[in-house]
Amino acid sequence: MKTQYRIFTNCAAAVALALSMGMLTACDDDDEDYTYWLDGEEEEIIDTPTDPDIVEPTYSFETMGKTTKIDFNTRYQTCEGIGASDCWLPNKLGQYWTSTRGQMAEWLFSTEIVNNQPKGIGLSTWRFNLGAGTEELGNDSGIDEDNANNRMPSFVDTVDDDGNITYDWTKCPGQRYFMEQAKQYGVENYVLFSNSPIVQVTYNGKGVSKRNHNANIRDKDYPVFAEYMASVAQHFVNEGYNISHISPVNEPQYTWNGSSQEGSGWKNSQVAMIARELNSALDNKGISTKISLGEAGAYDVLYQGADDYENTFAHFFNPEDEAYVGDLSRLDNMSVHSYYTDGSWDGMRTVREKAANIAAQYGVKLWQTEWSLLVNGTSQYEEGTEESNYWDIAQWMAMVIHNDFVKAGVTAWHYWTAMSVERWSQMDRFMLINCVPAGGNYSNDFTAEGTVEAFRTLWVLGNYSRFVRPGYTRVDLNVIDSSYFFGDAWISPDGNELVCVYTNRNAEKGVKLNIEYGNWPSTPTKIMRYTTTATKNLEGEEWNVDYRVVLEPSSVTTVVYTLN
Repeated sequence: MKTQYRIFTNCAAAVALALSMGMLTACDDDDEDYTYWLDGEEEEIIDTPTDPDIVEPTYSFETMGKTTKIDFNTRYQTCEGIGASDCWLPNKLGQYWTSTRGQMAEWLFSTEIVNNQPKGIGLSTWRFNLGAGTEELGNDSGIDEDNANNRMPSFVDTVDDDGNITYDWTKCPGQRYFMEQAKQYGVENYVLFSNSPIVQVTYNGKGVSKRNHNANIRDKDYPVFAEYMASVAQHFVNEGYNISHISPVNEPQYTWNGSSQEGSGWKNSQVAMIARELNSALDNKGISTKISLGEAGAYDVLYQGADDYENTFAHFFNPEDEAYVGDLSRLDNMSVHSYYTDGSWDGMRTVREKAANIAAQYGVKLWQTEWSLLVNGTSQYEEGTEESNYWDIAQWMAMVIHNDFVKAGVTAWHYWTAMSVERWSQMDRFMLINCVPAGGNYSNDFTAEGTVEAFRTLWVLGNYSRFVRPGYTRVDLNVIDSSYFFGDAWISPDGNELVCVYTNRNAEKGVKLNIEYGNWPSTPTKIMRYTTTATKNLEGEEWNVDYRVVLEPSSVTTVVYTLN
């Protein structure tokens, strides 16, 4: 098929115009067929008879720098998983929304691709909320009626005066549904995480704390709570789940004195106490589950602050500190959330580099275990004067993921709430899947089914989660790196597949990649491009290996190269 492409005959004019836009472009006299075109310049129309006609010349292109180089010998972290959590609604949705829950599970967990179109985003990690038992307490839980759907069950039946627990494994039916679906779709890893100790061991018998920065757990009950978490892990391991990690505390630097969700403050020394007890309990169970510790609410908590709930690395890994946990056999990583340090390109990179440096100093892996767009509404995240839209938010998430991997060096990345309800002007700030009950209110009765919608954030996360799999190692990608264009590259364990994820936030200009194959282990035998835009959901198409891959304007694109 013949396709007409516009190309420059005036290369100097093209470069001058591109440089005025802050973009370095390339134009080779002997390579006219690959040159981008820009409106308003002298153009020549040529025929390219062997081009597969997969690029419609309806927008202009730029090449980001002279050549995009991938150095396979410079390697960084290995991915351990990309996931999301089942807070707060999935326990209701999985139990009562029987006509739509299967679709939600497919969107989240499926790795199947039909006619070049992924059916889901293939999460490789699923986070299971170990509720404190506030659902059973109802109005006595400390969580108000407006947030009743944040009341969570536990697997506890009874706890006697000696701390012996009996269990009811029929509880949490909705959460168990999605966990089972995840296993059926082949999800590799499961993380059990806790926001509050179970209500049977808290000081106030509730799932919310009134103890400020002190942990809401009686001193004598640390072993009881640890035994509970380890027993739940053992139960699911026996059911065939790889419970890779338990996370015993959540954002411990906050007081959680409110009434909106389960939570407890923890001092560093108290976090260390529950970590030691959990380490012993897991040893006693004889299972391989490890500990993910911290869940710091922001990156800077890891390395700064003078209070006894801040500067966590300095406390946890100083052998002279009472909070020392560096000798725990089960401690696998320190976890952190990408909140509050994500408001600008330069700002997010600076704090993440500091976090990476302090983690390297102590030889500890970092996981990013929660992100949704929190700070001051969506308008903060658009550099112009207009408020952001759904697609702007999804692209900003891509920026956070990129910098978490590239600057913080995290080995795992987890989104916060996989399913929630859009209210006020939140758009897709807090969920991957929008679930609207019949009444349209977040606190409505979720025993009545509603409608579900896959948001932009779901598919953008899929540009990473579906293709960057556990065991893939990040390699050096040398390309212009700015808030409007950035990318990262990953190689499969067997070296047969290279995955590059690019974000182009320029709404007018596409990008034509000029990749040099000379230093590659082998020339690609197949290239697939998966594009997500404001209107495309991981739309896949095979690319002719003889032609440079084009990234659309305002897009997140995964390019998968088969190397043999």
